[in-house]
Amino acid sequence: MRSIHLLPLLFLTLACACGGGGDKEVPSKTESVTVTPTSLSCDQNEQTLTLDVTASGAFQVFPADGVSWVTVEPAYSAASSAKVSVKVAKNDTYLDRETTITVKCGTTREKVTLSQSGGEVDIDMPEGYHLVWRDEFSEGSVPSSQWWYETGAGGWGNNEIQEYVAQNKDGKDIAYVSNGTLKIAAQKIDNKVYSVRMNTTQGWTYGWFEARIKVTDARGSWPAFWMMPKNFKTWPGDGEIDIMEYAIGTQGKNKSSSSIHCAAFNWPAGTQKTHVQSVNNAASEFHVYALEWMADKMIFYVDGKAHLTFDNDGQGYEHWPFNAPFYLKLNLAWGGNMGGTAVDADLPAVYEIDYVRVFQKD
Repeated sequence: MRSIHLLPLLFLTLACACGGGGDKEVPSKTESVTVTPTSLSCDQNEQTLTLDVTASGAFQVFPADGVSWVTVEPAYSAASSAKVSVKVAKNDTYLDRETTITVKCGTTREKVTLSQSGGEVDIDMPEGYHLVWRDEFSEGSVPSSQWWYETGAGGWGNNEIQEYVAQNKDGKDIAYVSNGTLKIAAQKIDNKVYSVRMNTTQGWTYGWFEARIKVTDARGSWPAFWMMPKNFKTWPGDGEIDIMEYAIGTQGKNKSSSSIHCAAFNWPAGTQKTHVQSVNNAASEFHVYALEWMADKMIFYVDGKAHLTFDNDGQGYEHWPFNAPFYLKLNLAWGGNMGGTAVDADLPAVYEIDYVRVFQKD
């Protein structure tokens, strides 16, 4: 009998626990984003495009991960509507490219497709390869945003004398573009020698890498065109590729060298793979220095002539760490292990580069 009398109370308790405030619901916040246009397209030239964004609140705008040729401004807006500038870098290849730009408000996202056409390229390409990147140094007066600078002094592990700076020092250009070439001009300012060590923002795994170069015979100069791994942790374990080094202090005039370094093969151990190649009039004429890098071997060239081959012997990372992205480097050292005795009277020393190009297999 007691259980029968308790049933109404039990139902009432459950109703109160489940019903709470009756049929009222907490309203949810509505998020929305509208972007106009929903797709953008442009030619190969550097330019700025515009997006009109309307949102229910503050919003963010960002290109796809890893895309360096697109920047947006503003990347964040506290206002619910704004015009967003989309700056597109010049496409230095003949290949079309495409990416997406995301506009985000809360958890709501809208994507805009951006496509850019490639340009017409009238250059000789290695057989079986296509152009993917280049700098012809034909525009502006300073190196483009395709490069970044390493700065500092202290010998750089090679007892070098110079201090590296970002493009200029005290108003004097150390790296500059004129008459269709890049010049890296090491010079003495207030009793100290300054130079430049510049690197591509992009990296590549395998391909054909070449530069048309005129070096300097200044005593103590050590110009180089080389590569280091994007995900560098240890030297020489992660590898180094020297496409061209020219150092009259240790190699003599009109001779360049190509080398590779890794855990098994490196100069401290005296096991590096190196070859010195004669180059007529290296400091008075331009020559093309190139690397063909494949999964099974590397071949180094001067003016189209192969002079060093390094094979992947299949013995693992210590012998071949060259299966990851590497970036390109241009620098002019002063003195050091290969530069030899530096003669300041020979300054300024000018290292001149006509172009740098990267090709990959079709």
